[in-house]
Amino acid sequence: MYQIAIVGASTLLGKELKEALTESPLASSNVLLMDEEDALGQLDQVGDEIAFIQAVEADSFDKVDFTFFAGSEDLTRKHWRAALRAGSTVLDLTGALEQEPGVLVRATWLAAEPGTPDLYTPAVVPAHPAALALALLMERLTMAATVRFEAATVLLPASEFGRTAMDELHQQTLNLLSFQSLPRAIFDAQAAYNVLCGFGESATANLAAVNTRIRRHYAALADRNWPALGLQVASAPVFHGHVFSIALEFEHPVEIATLEDALSGERLDLVLEDTDSPSNLAATGQNDVLVRLRPEKDHRNPNLTSRIWLWAASDNLRLCALNAVDCALDLRRLRPAGTVQ
Repeated sequence: MYQIAIVGASTLLGKELKEALTESPLASSNVLLMDEEDALGQLDQVGDEIAFIQAVEADSFDKVDFTFFAGSEDLTRKHWRAALRAGSTVLDLTGALEQEPGVLVRATWLAAEPGTPDLYTPAVVPAHPAALALALLMERLTMAATVRFEAATVLLPASEFGRTAMDELHQQTLNLLSFQSLPRAIFDAQAAYNVLCGFGESATANLAAVNTRIRRHYAALADRNWPALGLQVASAPVFHGHVFSIALEFEHPVEIATLEDALSGERLDLVLEDTDSPSNLAATGQNDVLVRLRPEKDHRNPNLTSRIWLWAASDNLRLCALNAVDCALDLRRLRPAGTVQ
């Protein structure tokens, strides 16, 4: 029985995290819900238990084993040291702490994850779900062949920027259909029915910051073992789910069947039917990354390829929450067991 705190419990990520916890070996834990003032007193549910969202106080983290920060970056920066001083294991889903000394970016799903946390690790940042999906695909493929080049375009949903961004996208869609002016507080641009590689000057959502974070997390997971990632991110007019268009080139021709086998492992779901394209809708609620392989066949041998395209999709909130819970499960070995005499 562990004591777990979710700071930012009313956010989209906080709610997804509650579900992931109830489906994990930590389901029997006592979960405390905390958030900023505008969410205080809201009634919520963790498993079969009803709970209220409470304020973050000076003693909120007493006897808390794991603290998940899933709200704003400012909320994380304000309270993470208090959780650390109380002896809680800190997991930062916001990315606010990734530049702090000793903090590790983690993805326990990788077979060869760089860096192992110890008692001196102040906090763990579960890898951004887009970086996690890209790293999973690259790790499996590099086990089958030597990759010379990789480039990816990632289409981001409104949920990447929180509930207010989803609300603005929804309201923009309604206003366009009724020929009314568009709300622009989050995007400062027309996001509805539009694909963008940047937002307006007054936007609170920041595509460049997400791009930088994905690059940084991917580089941390790659640990210089894979080629540098050519990356472009764009905003898609959808509410949930990451979608990826990925191009890879190999040093030497490789059997297509070998690549199919590599993409059929744990956490990856290779889609073979042409009628079942990976999509943000198909990935909703899925624990795996959906992927389709499109090889450019060698004209001399149609069973070989030196260049492939991948079209992939994943549930951004689901992957982030599952990875965070798995990081906590791994960190249990650093928690004291029994009674200290």
